[in-house]
Amino acid sequence: MRALIQRVISGKVTVAGKPVAEIRHGLVVLLGIGQGDTEEQAKFLAEKIATLRIFEDSASKFNLSLLDVRGSAIVVSQFTLYGDTRKGRRPSFSEAARPELAKPLVEKFAEFLRAQGVPSQTGIFGAHMVVEIENDGPVTIWLEK
Repeated sequence: MRALIQRVISGKVTVAGKPVAEIRHGLVVLLGIGQGDTEEQAKFLAEKIATLRIFEDSASKFNLSLLDVRGSAIVVSQFTLYGDTRKGRRPSFSEAARPELAKPLVEKFAEFLRAQGVPSQTGIFGAHMVVEIENDGPVTIWLEK
């Protein structure tokens, strides 16, 4: 399981011209599910992301978590995080989980974030989404479990 998290001033997901998720201060989480990934991994990453200290305190140090700053999250399914470009010119996505495994794990991950106390929204699995990210910092962190 892979997550690319971006600290944002605001984030928004639109599908077919209609907004489906929107936050102000918080994180946009691009979440890739790989073959064989489990709910245990989703829970671990959700807890890690909720408590990861990547927000600045009054001394401009990364000492505050998403929970500390009372931020929100948007979770966007992102199978392309498993793109393998070692051969040829077109990425292979053979390591990404099939939709029947990935979709429930993305939903579980968002549930685990909510259980940590993080208000969380999602994009629409499998849809063509326009993701607007107003990156703060910029702060972008790669996590893998």
